[in-house]
Amino acid sequence: MRLTKRLILTTTALAAVTTGTLLSATIGQAAESKPAESKSTRAGVDVPPALKVPDGNRLTSVLAAEGVQTYTCTDGAWKLLEPAATLWAKKDPSHRTVALHSRGPVWVSTVDGSAVNAAAVANSPKPGTIPELLLQATATRGTGIFADVSYIQRLDTRGGVAPTTACSGTDQTSVPYSAVYAFYKPDK
Repeated sequence: MRLTKRLILTTTALAAVTTGTLLSATIGQAAESKPAESKSTRAGVDVPPALKVPDGNRLTSVLAAEGVQTYTCTDGAWKLLEPAATLWAKKDPSHRTVALHSRGPVWVSTVDGSAVNAAAVANSPKPGTIPELLLQATATRGTGIFADVSYIQRLDTRGGVAPTTACSGTDQTSVPYSAVYAFYKPDK
């Protein structure tokens, strides 16, 4: 059953990538040409002080996400294996996929192929859900929406918490989650 769920998620992600690459590049350009939300709104959600992006960076996109946090049993305890999520423009009621999020962590645009890898540099725990994070980019690829991203905030998290039950062997489980990802680039 768990293998079936992972295969379904993988197939869905691949279908989203295929669909996204067929969309016109002008969609990505239009998303980039919109004025960024002001820093004071911080992606339209409350941002804990620990997750403040350093001065000299500007908000360039805000994407909502839904997916799963997959955990694997390691030495009798649940450990994060990987996230898998689809992202769309926060204000897009159609939820048209514009990016995929997966192990790395990495975010890949389904519109223009650009990508950003990042590592967590700060977190803010929230009861009953995965923590909110501040991530710093470690690498970027391409010239699209994720080109030159410097910081990412994972905000407004819901769900995704590892089970509290014991595990054994090589058990795996996927827990649904949602979040808002705010992407920043250096001021120029």
